[in-house]
Amino acid sequence: MTWRARAAAAAFGVAAIGATGLVPAFAADPVGSIGNDLTKVTILNINDFHGRIGGSTGLNFACAVQQAKAAAGAGNYTFLSAGDNIGATPFVSSAQEDNPTIDFLNALELESTAVGNHEFDRGFSDLTGRVTERSDFSQLGANVYKRGTTTPALPEYYLTDVNGVKVAVIGAVTDETPTLVSPIGVSMIDFGDPVAAVNRVAAQIADKADIIIAQYHEGATEGEPPSSLADELARGGVFERIVKETSNEVDAIFTGHTHKQYAWSGPTAQGTRPIIQSGSYAENLGVVELGVDPVTKTVKQYTHTNVKIADHNGACDADPAYVAARQIAESAQAYADEVGKKPIGKISADITTAFGVDDDGSSKRDDRLRESTLGNLTAQIWLEAMNTPGRPGADIGIMNPGGLRDELLYKASGDEGDGVVTYAEAAAIHPFANTMQTIDITGAQVKTLLEQQWQPAESSRPFLKLGLSDNVRYTYNPDASAGERITGVWVDGKPIDAAATYTVASGSFLIAGGDNFTVLQEGKNLRDSGLIDTDAFMNYFLKNDVVAPSFEKNGVAVTGIDLPLKAAAGQAVKLTVSGVDLTSLGSPSNTQFTVHVGDVKVGTAVITPEHIDGVPTRDGTSTVTFTVPANAASGATVITLKAEPSGTVVKLLATISAGSGKGPVIETDIPAEDTTLVGPVLTLALMLSAAGLLLWRRHGAQH
Repeated sequence: MTWRARAAAAAFGVAAIGATGLVPAFAADPVGSIGNDLTKVTILNINDFHGRIGGSTGLNFACAVQQAKAAAGAGNYTFLSAGDNIGATPFVSSAQEDNPTIDFLNALELESTAVGNHEFDRGFSDLTGRVTERSDFSQLGANVYKRGTTTPALPEYYLTDVNGVKVAVIGAVTDETPTLVSPIGVSMIDFGDPVAAVNRVAAQIADKADIIIAQYHEGATEGEPPSSLADELARGGVFERIVKETSNEVDAIFTGHTHKQYAWSGPTAQGTRPIIQSGSYAENLGVVELGVDPVTKTVKQYTHTNVKIADHNGACDADPAYVAARQIAESAQAYADEVGKKPIGKISADITTAFGVDDDGSSKRDDRLRESTLGNLTAQIWLEAMNTPGRPGADIGIMNPGGLRDELLYKASGDEGDGVVTYAEAAAIHPFANTMQTIDITGAQVKTLLEQQWQPAESSRPFLKLGLSDNVRYTYNPDASAGERITGVWVDGKPIDAAATYTVASGSFLIAGGDNFTVLQEGKNLRDSGLIDTDAFMNYFLKNDVVAPSFEKNGVAVTGIDLPLKAAAGQAVKLTVSGVDLTSLGSPSNTQFTVHVGDVKVGTAVITPEHIDGVPTRDGTSTVTFTVPANAASGATVITLKAEPSGTVVKLLATISAGSGKGPVIETDIPAEDTTLVGPVLTLALMLSAAGLLLWRRHGAQH
């Protein structure tokens, strides 16, 4: 609506609500279909496309877009995006720096997009140079500013005319972007509050447009099902602010980044407005229809839905835009096939990210709260790559879960044969082309690094599980306070030395503090190897005959005791271990622990496949009970639990004190420091002893 119409509507709306408690008559309402007396404006929207142009996915998507345009009618629609069109893409696109994806979206006449964090993967200069120059669509970032200023560094909005209605589109990106890309590549810009930026621009352009649309590359943490708008608002954070604080000048809100699917009606001072996100990877097309009063230019009605992309079955073969997009995709696929079909190694079984449960109950890859065979293998590869001759050397390898963009599957994807890994398959897992780096941190900072897996309060994900090289193990208490969750860390089989220096190896993104692992920014002696992560990954397969997945966990939860454990010889100990099982494809369910105190086996404990919701979620739980040997030597020792069949080893530091030498330890509910009951209890014990002696004497006399 125009500025004057908006101002009048807002003023009238407040008065009407105050007087009657009712929503004013001009408020926008969700409907089944737009009334014939209103001007229809159709918005077609995508988010988190991530270069899905290859195969049937790309062709079905292209046809769905063209069919939606035809249904709306020429001149009655605009085609937009909420960001992450490029970056983290399959090999068909990444093999040519995502140029095919840009060309594909150009062919489908994408008009404008909010920038996503992945648009910055190759740095700000690449976005404003190569990407912008190649794109026929505008790249919007209202909350992106030149460093240290409030001067916009990107276009803030886009204006277009749809069915005679002036439409403005404002774009904003998550302010977490500096933690999600290499900080060096965005060192010349700042990322401000996205909601404040949208509101600022909306106020500035209200007299230039009849309708304002906000494109946020930020969104709800869960979709529907199982979540709801009320659930997401109750969670708080940035999505609550998007819903509640985005200016009433904005008529529709499109979101992205979290890869969720929902179509909700969010409250405004004047009624409601659509708030929508369409999943990711070209699986849906978001469609919002706005019914606009032809006189006042106010939005009176709206529909909003996510249209599932279906097989096109040749329906678009005569459509010129579809044909152009298909030719681009086919050319890109031919190039990728030729480059990528070269075999580089073999695997003995699936090596994958962690799998969880999607909103609809189906299995879903890339559960970043969980440890994975692929994440741990990658961290091990980074460690070994930095320890080859001519490289800087390292003690620990780490890998961020969001950098794993595909799976290593044993079943052949083409004619290469089962178990064969090709160049394309390896490149699809690590498409970011980060350089391999090392940095020195202390043992205390290693512990902080593991603590930072629990993300800041307003992060899109509450936990990000680091992949770790196979020489690292740790225990944690998920119920402890922030900063106190990590209860033990072991490197090369020994407890970590808080004061010692450890050299950590990873890609430049993580070493620079990406994904909120900011303690790495405090490190010293940063060294860049010049080796690209994709090349390091491929080199590992080239020099190993067959690579097998390891199902050993590096991090498990231990609760029920304080660590390091203090126990007496002969004392019974009870603790709970959870999170023993991986969820990567092919991972076994562990069945039992073998327990040792020092070198002495003291028993076994059953492991059940129990699932625990929490941060992080966990599978595989055991209640472990054992007795410290009565003849155990006093002093420091190690309690070792080895899980079968995965081989996971859990080590717990313990200090053993001498036992009483008078039999087993008797547990009572009397606190050790409470002496008020000692006298009465001792008196009772003496009385019982005397009574027992008297009965014994009488019993003896009767015989």
